[in-house]
Amino acid sequence: MTATPTDLSDPADPADPADPADPAAAEWHAIGVTVRVVVTRPDRLDAARELLADELDRLDRACSRFRPDSELMALGTGGDPAPVSPLLADAIEVALAAAAGTGGAVDPTLGQVMRDLGYDRVLPAVRAGGGPGTLRVRVTDPGAWRQVHLDRHAGTVRLPPGVRLDLGATAKALGADRAADRIHRALGTGVLVSLGGDVAVAGPGPDGGWPVRVQDRPGPLDAPDEGAQVVALHGGGMATSGITARRWTAGGRALHHLLDPRTGMPAVTPWRTVTVVAPSCVAANAASTAAIVRGPDGLAWLGGTGLPARLLALDGAVTTVNAWPR
Repeated sequence: MTATPTDLSDPADPADPADPADPAAAEWHAIGVTVRVVVTRPDRLDAARELLADELDRLDRACSRFRPDSELMALGTGGDPAPVSPLLADAIEVALAAAAGTGGAVDPTLGQVMRDLGYDRVLPAVRAGGGPGTLRVRVTDPGAWRQVHLDRHAGTVRLPPGVRLDLGATAKALGADRAADRIHRALGTGVLVSLGGDVAVAGPGPDGGWPVRVQDRPGPLDAPDEGAQVVALHGGGMATSGITARRWTAGGRALHHLLDPRTGMPAVTPWRTVTVVAPSCVAANAASTAAIVRGPDGLAWLGGTGLPARLLALDGAVTTVNAWPR
C-alpha cells in the first residue's frame, strides 16, 4: 500500500550545493516500518542516520500505542488531566488539527475502538494470535476529538472518559517532518526521510526533482507492479494510505486499520490506496487517510483541497486530481 520513495527534495539551494548524481542512502527497520534516509552530501549520511534514529526513539517513547512504557499508554482512557511532554503535546495538537481539517474523518480518539477490534499489539503478533474470537463493535462518538483538552501552558491533556488516543494517522508523518527538518538544519544537507512510505524532505535536491515510485504494495523498487508509477517531486511531503497491507481477522471477519468514526468499523471504501502530495508529510497523510475513510466522497473532497492526489480503486482503475504529475 505504500509509496516507495527513492528520494524527494526541494529545489537546489545555492548556499548548500549538492551533487545530485551521487546521493547516499541508508535503510533499516524501526517503529514497525522500513525507515529510509537519503542525503545529497554522502559524507553526512552516518550523522543523518544517527539523528533520525534518535528522533524515532523519542517518537516511539512518546506516541507508541504498543509500548507499555510510552507516554501515550500512560494517558489511559482519560477523565483527569495528565502530564504530557512537549513532543507528545505536539503530536496531539497535530492530530486534533488533522481531525478538524478533515471534518473528523481522521479521528485520534479511536484508540479503544481499535483495541476492541483486536489491533492491540504489533500487527505480526495480532495475525499470529488470530485476533479475538468475538468481534466487539463499540458505539463511538464521532465528535469526541472536540472534547480533548490540551493545555500547552500547563503541559497537560484531558481526555473524555473512556477515550484512548491513537495517533497512528499523524504521528509517523510528524516524525518524518521533524526528522527531515532536524537533519537539514544540523548537517546542512538536502535530505529525504521515509517512514514506511510517509515521506518528508528538507533542503536542496537534484535538478528535475527526485524520482519517486508510487506502488500499490510494498516491495523493492525493481519488483514488478503493474499499478506502479514513477513521478518527479520537488518538495513538500507525500503519503499513501490504503486498506491492503494492515489487515487482520477478528470474529471470523477480515478487518483493516482505517476506521470510520461514524461506525467504529473499518471504512467501507472504493479505494485500495490514495497517495497525496502536500506541503508537509502530516498534511499529505491526513488527506490520504481522509479520502479512504470518506469512501465514494473521497475523490470530490480531495479535489476541493487542491492537493495533487492519485486514487487507486478496488478494480485497479487509477484516478488523479489537482495536477497529479503524469
